[in-house]
Amino acid sequence: MSRRRSVMSEDLKNELAKDLGFYDTVQQEGWGGIKAKDAGNMVKRAIQLAEQAARKS
Repeated sequence: MSRRRSVMSEDLKNELAKDLGFYDTVQQEGWGGIKAKDAGNMVKRAIQLAEQAARKS
């Protein structure tokens, strides 16, 4: 089984998890322990941040 390369850094993922309120789950169970909805919200927020950064530059 091959392992996917992450597009987001661990630091960014951790910050997003803290902001979205499921960082405790990540610490206790790892990334596999989060709900699909939380993962989707994390990606949505990362896209929003990237779009904001693109508008500023």
